Amino acid sequence: MERREFIQKTTFASLGALTFSAKSYAKIIGANDRVRVGCVGFSDRHRASHVGPFKALQKEMNFEMTALSDLWNRRREEGKAFLDKQLGSDVKVFRNNEELYDSKMVDAVFISTADFQHALHTIEAVKAGCDTYTEKPLAETMEDARAVLKAVKNSKQIVQIGSQRRSGENYFAAEDFIKSGKFGPIVMVELMWNVNQPERWRRPELVKNLKETDVDWKRYLMNRPYEAFDPRKYLEYRLFWPYSSGIPGQWMSHQIDTVHWFTGLPHPRSVVANGGIYQWKDGRSNADTLTVVFDYGPLDDPKSGFQVQFTSRFSNSAGETKELYYSNGGMINLDTNEISSTGGLTEGHAKTMGLKANLLAPMKLEGQKVASDANTGGDPLTFSHIKNWMECVRSRKQSHAPIEAGYSHSIATIMSNAAYRTGLKVTFDEKTQEVLAGGKVFKY
Repeated sequence: MERREFIQKTTFASLGALTFSAKSYAKIIGANDRVRVGCVGFSDRHRASHVGPFKALQKEMNFEMTALSDLWNRRREEGKAFLDKQLGSDVKVFRNNEELYDSKMVDAVFISTADFQHALHTIEAVKAGCDTYTEKPLAETMEDARAVLKAVKNSKQIVQIGSQRRSGENYFAAEDFIKSGKFGPIVMVELMWNVNQPERWRRPELVKNLKETDVDWKRYLMNRPYEAFDPRKYLEYRLFWPYSSGIPGQWMSHQIDTVHWFTGLPHPRSVVANGGIYQWKDGRSNADTLTVVFDYGPLDDPKSGFQVQFTSRFSNSAGETKELYYSNGGMINLDTNEISSTGGLTEGHAKTMGLKANLLAPMKLEGQKVASDANTGGDPLTFSHIKNWMECVRSRKQSHAPIEAGYSHSIATIMSNAAYRTGLKVTFDEKTQEVLAGGKVFKY
């Protein structure tokens, strides 16, 4: 099935609608074998956004949730109760991933653990012979990014990175339009993600009740430097580096991924950033306001390219989310799903300069607006993205967001984080695959 046909058949108004039958899977080798799925980390994201699509799809596609791994005893108990009730399962719980994979109870896993753990947990899964749906960001350090890329490439496993825009009909239409040449060369991209939510990434009530004896703290830290138990860094990890880059890893990684996808460029040529903790002075170490400016273009032609600007703030939601692509002839607005001649070179100005105007004819892109609220449980893009992964687990075809997509957005995320933390212009060394801040390798 071609990807456009696939998207058109899987973008639903509600999670209860199914447009395919069991017969369509009877033709696929192994379709009669039930796919056993595990949950690695019973997170808010898994509860709100993974379970609904899986519930709607599991019967027809012959999938079953069989196991759950979580380091926190409370999450193991809550997770089993929730999954058993929602999915009609009898989920087996495990204290850690070693126990999970030793059980031989799973063929595929959802991974929605702490940001810094995604790459390492994906490595564990593919080495255990499991396919993964791995939430973004894929990696927060280049060491982890290189390791997970190598592990997946050396395996036969299907990996879907949780960049659900890659399963959006409007995004496929924008990709086709740009790559057709009708849009003209991109000259600028403006990305925005603003909220005004004091509770975003905060879990104060849970933090009060979490004790070190409830979790495996050393196992949680994985390859990060050891430090004493801190319930905030376990439950509110997105506020603290090196457990998360915060804004770049959580939000920017979604939007910058479309730049790589639409252009075929693997990463920025350079990055600068500025920001700070201006509003929420609650002990966090990650910015609540950030602006990142990228230079993109052919790696071997510095005279050709375009700029990308990403801005985000936690203190005022005006503007909300925006993805605007500009050419000399107009713009693509992925917030309204419109292509227009807005800002394009007019006939009058072109004639004065002896140029030919290339104004774009108005056009509407089919598809849904991306949900950007805290729990995007009902958005059609996530539904389609999970269905694509499940389909690829059966067919063994490449998913919409393969490991290479995650590797590319990780480079951009790490470069942005390095630029913010060092205040230096950041570049990428193609030979060593390292992020360089002021010519030095960026670590922590």
